[in-house]
Amino acid sequence: MPWLETESETFVARHDERDAPDAERVLAQLEHARGHLEARLEVELGPIDVVLHGSPAQLDAAQPWLPLQRRMTAPAARRYVVGWVSEHELHVLAPRLLAQRASNVEGSLELLMLAPAGLLARRAVAVRQPGFPPPAGPRRLARWMRHAWYVEGAAAWLSGQTAHVRPAVTRRLHEGPAPAFPPGRADALLLGGTVIDLLAREEGEKTAVAAIREGPQSVLDALGASRRDRHTAAAWRSHLGRVVDGDAARRRRRPRA
Repeated sequence: MPWLETESETFVARHDERDAPDAERVLAQLEHARGHLEARLEVELGPIDVVLHGSPAQLDAAQPWLPLQRRMTAPAARRYVVGWVSEHELHVLAPRLLAQRASNVEGSLELLMLAPAGLLARRAVAVRQPGFPPPAGPRRLARWMRHAWYVEGAAAWLSGQTAHVRPAVTRRLHEGPAPAFPPGRADALLLGGTVIDLLAREEGEKTAVAAIREGPQSVLDALGASRRDRHTAAAWRSHLGRVVDGDAARRRRRPRA
């Protein structure tokens, strides 16, 4: 099937004909996210083309790093590894395929549908903090490995994805050992945003955004400004418990059919 193009003010998307209506919605999401990200992080993103892939195999063939990243990601979050952003291109599954990947728990669909904005936020973080991918050279990948919680977490929080992670976090905490603080690379996509969320709850969104602009150590320093490191880790684990408890409370309040 030949590629079609859909344009917005600052993006051009390539996609299958059947994805044309969804392409317009994705570009609207990205235009809104661009203005939000450029203002908050004080960056300029420049031209970025968007590619909406019509199959997971097509996406993985275009971005060979993705299967490896998926394998390095905790099982609870693997369904959310759905794209990659380079310096001038954003690759992501088409929305109809994102919807198919969603589980039947609350928040899964919303988390997936915000994937384009999350990928753009990842690019904005890399622009603000040079040295992270893209481009994905050995040194940049090594730095991402060390600080994946920061890159993925800042992107998830800035794009609004972190607001929808409760059920997936609940699954993660029941499936494996207690996560490290800060989260390791396997947990970065799912739990990294909760670190930023804790900072925003304790010190305010302005402080959280300012810390993101300065880098991973600034986030940790801002969290630990009034406590020791071990107390920061304990506070974060308590925050994860509140996330899970909030999910359980919502299920208890849900009316029976």
